[in-house]
Amino acid sequence: MMTAITAFSSAGLDNLESGNPVALLLHGYGADERDLLGIMSSLPDLAWVSPRAPEKTQAGGWGWYETVDPLNPSKEELLEATATLWAWIDSSLPEGSPLVVIGFSQGGLMATQLLRTRPGRILATGILAGFVGQGSMPADEELLALKPKVFYGRGAEDMAITRDAVASLNGWLQSHTRAVTKTYSGLGHSIDQRVLQDLAKYLEPFLDG
Repeated sequence: MMTAITAFSSAGLDNLESGNPVALLLHGYGADERDLLGIMSSLPDLAWVSPRAPEKTQAGGWGWYETVDPLNPSKEELLEATATLWAWIDSSLPEGSPLVVIGFSQGGLMATQLLRTRPGRILATGILAGFVGQGSMPADEELLALKPKVFYGRGAEDMAITRDAVASLNGWLQSHTRAVTKTYSGLGHSIDQRVLQDLAKYLEPFLDG
């Protein structure tokens, strides 16, 4: 049984007008809901919310699922983690507000999971140093037809995400999305201003008007 999501940070939700998008920030393994807050100052002005992942990790911080291998969760635990996140979204955010999902590392995996289960709720997706779950997911066939535009950025020196995991994500993106893919020289498993500038550029067309 997954632990429920019980903590989050947010800004702008109180004055959110019906139909306006919300940025959903999904942190990485071993971090918490405060980890990605600093990126919002470099992105378009949006209401945002950053939930804390529900599972306490052995090394401290929090993770989106409990597993011995964070890069290779089973399909069952991934679907359970995704259902837990959707349950929190449905109870915490207005149904009419499309989501701008931005995930880092394991949070990037969860960003793909939201897209692979309920793509109609997702306005835009930013995957930062992330990866993708193995096996088919409920909306994969729908994505083959929709081909949503997705941003994927990673550091060329990222040693946390294996080459196989990078290749797997690239393969899935190429077949199921219209991916804007960027690799940044000298960057490890992190985010810098180059990433945020490109992410902001990707988001602008979705938010105009």
